[in-house]
Amino acid sequence: MEVNKAKSIIEAILFSAGRPVNKKELILSLEIEEKDIENIISNMQEEYKQENRGIEIIKLEDSYQLGTKKELYDFVYPVLDKRNQPNLSNATLETLSIIAYNPKITRAEIESIRGVSADACVYKLLEYGLIEEAGKTDLPGKPMSYKTTEDFLRKFGYSSLSDLPELPKYKMDENKQIVIDELVEKRD
Repeated sequence: MEVNKAKSIIEAILFSAGRPVNKKELILSLEIEEKDIENIISNMQEEYKQENRGIEIIKLEDSYQLGTKKELYDFVYPVLDKRNQPNLSNATLETLSIIAYNPKITRAEIESIRGVSADACVYKLLEYGLIEEAGKTDLPGKPMSYKTTEDFLRKFGYSSLSDLPELPKYKMDENKQIVIDELVEKRD
């Protein structure tokens, strides 16, 4: 298949779908190999950047989605969505971070890390579609576990959870307090 035709087909599929399209779906539709799909999409992503277009192809794990460039969000949002933009409190962001770094974590484990109830935060994150249920665990009482969604990846600009920044290393002193000296670079 001609590359330009494949690009047109991929663009049409991603535009029409309005959702992440799995690589396997593209392979079945175009009847070309996975490496060719990846190369074509990589070329398309570069072309969109060079042409300074208002859209981009976003990679979400093994899927791709056509979306608006992040830097144009402030212009697009008021036109398309008249609702108030959801704001996440520090407690909710903290809970979201814990879930992102610990997929398949239970509410009790979140509360153990935070030291306070996480019910309201978990409900808010479920409502916004940033987390989802990941299934029952093998612990007593079979508590539900949680993980982040593709919406989380998209809204925070990550392709996968492996793109999250590495957490800083720290040490605990004899009083079980974090030793800050290890986190801050020493200046001479």
